[in-house]
Amino acid sequence: MKVLKTLATVLAVGAMALTASTAVFAQDKGSIGISMPTKSSLRWISDGDALVKALTEKGYTVDLQYAEDDIPNQLSQVENMVTKGVKALVIAAVDGTTLSAVLQQAADAGIKVVAYDRLIRDSANVDLYTTFDNFQVGVLQANSLLTGLGYPAKPGPFNIELFGGSPDDNNAFFFYDGAMSVLQPLIDKGDLVVKSGQLGMDTVGTLRWDGAVAQARMDNILSANYSDGSRVDAVLAPYDGLSRGIISSLRGVGYGTADQPWPIISGQDAEVPSIKAIIAGEQYSTIYKDTRELAAKTAELVDTLLTGGTPEGLDTTTYNNGVKVVPSILLTPYAVDASNYQKLVVDSGYIKAEELQ
Repeated sequence: MKVLKTLATVLAVGAMALTASTAVFAQDKGSIGISMPTKSSLRWISDGDALVKALTEKGYTVDLQYAEDDIPNQLSQVENMVTKGVKALVIAAVDGTTLSAVLQQAADAGIKVVAYDRLIRDSANVDLYTTFDNFQVGVLQANSLLTGLGYPAKPGPFNIELFGGSPDDNNAFFFYDGAMSVLQPLIDKGDLVVKSGQLGMDTVGTLRWDGAVAQARMDNILSANYSDGSRVDAVLAPYDGLSRGIISSLRGVGYGTADQPWPIISGQDAEVPSIKAIIAGEQYSTIYKDTRELAAKTAELVDTLLTGGTPEGLDTTTYNNGVKVVPSILLTPYAVDASNYQKLVVDSGYIKAEELQ
């Protein structure tokens, strides 16, 4: 009987130890608030899912919210996250200039803030910025247009029209400036002609990255400048959603036929509909930014901040948000066209082959 009691005691102690061990293993490291701009773009859904997965694997609980491109809605969502006591905020801003007050509340509460892919401006309370090399994105887009045109073997002149991203997104200016660093010298030389005369982000910007707005503007450009029978040879489009709107406009006036082939059209984000358009010969190129890599790096940096570490390998010169230079991680973007989409976006697992059927 004494042996049985001893065995029972040993088993009980072992069970308690196992329970304690399990509790330590499953211990929550705190909550992270993630604020994404919209579900209307496939890439933000992908980013949100990837961030949740990466942060959960590191032991955090996650509150993921989408603002649906509504500034007051995003402000309210972030304020609620601050009130709930999250340890950190990861924010892809709808408008990068409107968050100063709520970020001050976050700073007062000791909450770390990471700007995700879109720089948050006019606030000292941004700890880190995780993004891609956005100037290089524009360079890649411009060079893909030239490749598609066959320049310089075919010297032109070529008619080109320019579209920019949303003026309230700091990235849009980097994309445009990067592209124009390549295109402007050729415009000045006369090898490229902007027949509409529309240049500069104040003119070519597309609020909220709205494809319908891009389509309507392209309609107007075609009506006002190309009804004489002249042809659009290329279109700088900084995002796949805009590219698809531009393609719809061009299709409406007869492009996409043997007599009137598609212009060379760029894009960004390697969204499934645009990869399909590339395969079909409607869109020439897009920019692949592996959001899985961005999410994983962001989760790693958040964990480093919250566990008292010092993030390494940061860019400390490029991104001034109007108040300070925000330490940044700049990941590598890649140009994708019909020749390499299989290797870059399918073989890598970013897009499943069956999604392109």
